[in-house]
Amino acid sequence: MSQKNPLLEAFKQTKYHIPGHGKREIQVLKDALSSMDGNLESDVYGSGKIIEDFQEKMAKYLGKESSVFFPSGTMAQQIALRIWCDQKDLKRVAYHPLCHLEIHEEDGLKKLHGVEPVLLADKNRVITLEDVTSMNQEISCLLLELPQREIGGQLPEYDELVAISNYCRNKGIKLHLDGARLFEILPFYQKSAAEVCALFDSVYVSFYKGVGGVAGAILAGPKDFTEESKVWKRRHGGDLISLYPYIISADYYFDQRVHKMGQYYENAKELAAYYNQCSSVKTVPEIPISNMFHVYFDLPKEKIESILIGVYNDVGIGLSGYVKEIDKDTCFYEVSMGDHYAAIPKEKLEELFQKLGERINKDIVTVD
Repeated sequence: MSQKNPLLEAFKQTKYHIPGHGKREIQVLKDALSSMDGNLESDVYGSGKIIEDFQEKMAKYLGKESSVFFPSGTMAQQIALRIWCDQKDLKRVAYHPLCHLEIHEEDGLKKLHGVEPVLLADKNRVITLEDVTSMNQEISCLLLELPQREIGGQLPEYDELVAISNYCRNKGIKLHLDGARLFEILPFYQKSAAEVCALFDSVYVSFYKGVGGVAGAILAGPKDFTEESKVWKRRHGGDLISLYPYIISADYYFDQRVHKMGQYYENAKELAAYYNQCSSVKTVPEIPISNMFHVYFDLPKEKIESILIGVYNDVGIGLSGYVKEIDKDTCFYEVSMGDHYAAIPKEKLEELFQKLGERINKDIVTVD
């Protein structure tokens, strides 16, 4: 039996949780299903009104000719890059060193499709136009992740994004958007999803991150591209007999939350300001540019865990259920804002960060 994590257990016991929308419970699906006519026929192997209507809805929202629903973004993105590589007869793509395909997918792109990645930019910053223009290898496709999740949700300036897009089109390089958190960046750019996606040849979006659905993804682009993606979807085993639980929850929570992304963004900036008032604490970015950011502590992981447990018990607000060690003297965790934050009384938040600052300062004095 695995040993319980004291920090996670303390987090679970708090009255309020700062990050996210809530627990990933069966009720999430039940609420979505209750909004539907129970006599509506399910999709069958990628066909039927329920999947086709949603695909059409998302294609229109993203400003693309067509879209396909996938059970996972991992599947969708590997297929997108494979298609662009096959079109150019060149199995080489470029992306960030901390791209999801590089660090979380067990080399799926390489092992399943034989695609060779070219890693661009320093891992601690976003890809720039200079990184792209200075490549000394020919590629079929460039993948950009907006925002770059592993470095706190950083983004390039919009003009830089436009310049990269123009360069790729002039050079015949396909540009693919890892838009797992696309909806969350629109308030910062002050652009519609269609305006951002117009810079890209293909786009992937997720429905369980900021939207908070059960699972699933959309891959969008030209009609011939999405038709070919359906063939690869079948080859990958992604054409389940029915995907309607994922589609219904994606559609339901998209409608519930896509208009709240501005609120989540403002909440993230407010919360980051609280963190940055504390000694030995900083956020990356200092001022968030989406609903997410990273929190860094200049103290050992075990000390921060002990401090957080004490604060949780005192105030009844949970900041995070985990802390990751960077080295023996520093640690961090990620914060993603959702519906939960708005329910927390401001006076409780102020008490929380006052106590957090006091406990950190006390620990620093003790160490000194």
